[in-house]
Amino acid sequence: MKIKAVLIILGVVIALFLISQFYFMNAQNNIEQYPYKVEKIYEGFEIRNYEGALFTSVKLATNNYDKASSKGFSILAGYIFGGNSDNEKIAMTSPVAMTLEKNTEMLFLVPKDYTKENLPKPNDKNIEFKEINAKKVAAISFGGWANDDKIATYKAKLIKLLDKENIEYTNKFLFLGYNAPMEVVNRKNEVIVELK
Repeated sequence: MKIKAVLIILGVVIALFLISQFYFMNAQNNIEQYPYKVEKIYEGFEIRNYEGALFTSVKLATNNYDKASSKGFSILAGYIFGGNSDNEKIAMTSPVAMTLEKNTEMLFLVPKDYTKENLPKPNDKNIEFKEINAKKVAAISFGGWANDDKIATYKAKLIKLLDKENIEYTNKFLFLGYNAPMEVVNRKNEVIVELK
């Protein structure tokens, strides 16, 4: 009898897990994304043209991925979940971007319905609005959970691939994360770099 109860509980847990993952994957498909067009696909990476866009951003005095992602996400999520002059909830977008510099800057794409003029004022004075012009980038993708080692590995891979193809690039590297922490399957991360 005990074994039967354990199997039933295990079955319910597995079913709830699968339902939650399906929900997160479906929700991800409905989130507004940073718009781009693929210009060319190479083995291991691709060249993209991103449209100009508006972002909320916060600068963080660390380049440690875990610390920067946790603190930055908390600050920017606080703003879009109502921590602003109008107590207004603003839709989540994807991906979350982080600069790969000595001091990390985290950026959330602002939904297209907003401009700098009609965005509510952040309660946190560290949050800024930042317009980023259209740009051409190279992008490399990887799965699973991101960490400093993985990001450094894929940044190095991207540099090696670009050098091999004689494609000139700047020192403006970004990490892009596409998934909520609770998503386990089908995780997507990228390292991108602006091209010269």
